[in-house]
Amino acid sequence: MENLDALLTKIRTEGIDAAQAEAEAILTKAREEAARIVAEAKTAALATAEEAKREAARHAQGAEATVRQAARDVLIKLGQDIEDLFVRTLGGAVDEALKPDKLIEDLVRAAVETYIGKGDAAELVVPESLLPAVRKLMAARKEVTVVTDPLMGTGFRVRLSGGRVEHDFSGAAVTETLASHLRPRLAALLKD
Repeated sequence: MENLDALLTKIRTEGIDAAQAEAEAILTKAREEAARIVAEAKTAALATAEEAKREAARHAQGAEATVRQAARDVLIKLGQDIEDLFVRTLGGAVDEALKPDKLIEDLVRAAVETYIGKGDAAELVVPESLLPAVRKLMAARKEVTVVTDPLMGTGFRVRLSGGRVEHDFSGAAVTETLASHLRPRLAALLKD
């Protein structure tokens, strides 16, 4: 029995040693696999983090470009609105300046004398409100026909050569002429 006990002890010891060696090998392999998985996960996490940083940078650049474009659009729209207000204000001032009948009569007289010097026929186009005063003023000038334009606010137009030549002194034309000279300066002021 001693031999049997020794044999059983030896088998048990060798079995335990073999099992421990196999367990150690499995554990080592599991640790190595776990280390590999952790390393791959870290690499994947770093790659994902880098891609997220690049994507965030792209979004930030896109957002910045969008904000800059929006700011540029706001400035352009503001400039246009200021220019429109300027032209409307200028138009109101021109219309107000062209309202006094005496001023218009003097301007009409000067235009007729300037443009109709040698008996050429002419047509004066005036707003309805000025028709009586201008007809009275031009009563002695048979070569001048006075007509109305219901859409004309202020001022007048002189038509010569059967309507082929027209000199426009209406409030709208004077405003546009003044505005075309003043717009570049206004644009420069707005740009500054």
